[in-house]
Amino acid sequence: MIDPFSAAILSIILLALLGLPVGHAMITSSILYLLMSGQDMGTAAEQLLNGMFSSYILLAVPLFILAAELMNSGNMTLRLLAFCNAFIGRFQGGLALVNVAQSIIFAGMSGSAIADAAGSGKMMQRMMTEGGKYPPAFAAALTASTAVIGPIIPPSIPMVIYALVSDASIGYLFLAGVVPGLLMGLVQAGIIILTARRRNFPVEQPVPLRELPKITFDAFPALMMPVVLLGGIYGGATTPTEAAAVAALYALIVSAVLYRSISLRSTYTSVLSSARTTASIGMLIAGALVFNYVITVENIPAALSLWLAGFDLSPIAFLLIVNLILLVLGCLLEGTTILLVIVPVFIPTASALGIDMVHFGIVCVVNIMLGLITPPYGLLLFVMTTISGCSLSQIIREILPFLCALLVALLLITLIPELSLWLPRLFGYNG
Repeated sequence: MIDPFSAAILSIILLALLGLPVGHAMITSSILYLLMSGQDMGTAAEQLLNGMFSSYILLAVPLFILAAELMNSGNMTLRLLAFCNAFIGRFQGGLALVNVAQSIIFAGMSGSAIADAAGSGKMMQRMMTEGGKYPPAFAAALTASTAVIGPIIPPSIPMVIYALVSDASIGYLFLAGVVPGLLMGLVQAGIIILTARRRNFPVEQPVPLRELPKITFDAFPALMMPVVLLGGIYGGATTPTEAAAVAALYALIVSAVLYRSISLRSTYTSVLSSARTTASIGMLIAGALVFNYVITVENIPAALSLWLAGFDLSPIAFLLIVNLILLVLGCLLEGTTILLVIVPVFIPTASALGIDMVHFGIVCVVNIMLGLITPPYGLLLFVMTTISGCSLSQIIREILPFLCALLVALLLITLIPELSLWLPRLFGYNG
């Protein structure tokens, strides 16, 4: 006879291998656990409904997704790219540097790495490869690696989900991501500068100075979106969830009224696309809420905490072990699943070791984002394979220097908590 928890784990693995979405697999396996352990199977529905309907914070997820969709449909992204190119494109490897800069700017609007790659990333791929300027595989690898900055610099959908499982402040988590996100952009820019000289990448035609005011004026409404979003949160005017609604409304108004580049049909398409993405994430969250009940009943977090206590780990040693585990899992599992199922198991131990929950959240989210570009199963690698038409092996070969640079950035973020906590403390954080 197999015990109920082992049966649930094996059931999740088997159902996932058979092609069932992970969220559905977790719900099914949790019901199997309840049946085998003699508990009321209606507990699954109770946990799901209580978790989904009592978490006001979750409303931010579909609203940030909708804001990103409206930005892509409304050509706000094109104006941001033109702005970045006007100031940075004149250097050697300039378009590659523009790719990094636009990801940093776009990060303040979408909160999703996939949205960045599929939106502005698709345009960057076309701009970099037309006329044979850059090898398609290099452009695809760079676009994938810069897209991971998106969920680090606020707003961030993964941080919203982490706040759900950790009770950390979303506002302080958003602030904590700014410096680490800029650091990740800086190390990627360093790799580009070195590569541009070695491979003799082209220099773009400089934009005449007389055109800069017009380009800046055109991009100004789009550039103001992070100011509106973060100003509302830290000015006390809105909660993060309300700010997400304001961001979606602002993107719609700018696209429809100022730029006049979005129609009723494209608005409908954006809403439909964001609804599909939200439903996919929602099923993962629902499955994780039910399965987390199983983990709690089995007392897994406390057992893991007791087991790790036997090794007498220091906070740094614990964080390094968590890094290693999350990087490996990031190659195999979807990021939302890791945040909802795996990370909560580590939180009691991290708290007991005195690790700040905001710093721990940034470390976890950066790890999960790097999993999106880690071979062999990084989701962004597959996205860019579809967009660029390059083979997976070609993109992996080109992305390795960027991945190594980002791992160095992750190590610095892990070892130096002040990189994450300096800005929140300026705004009154006492953690």
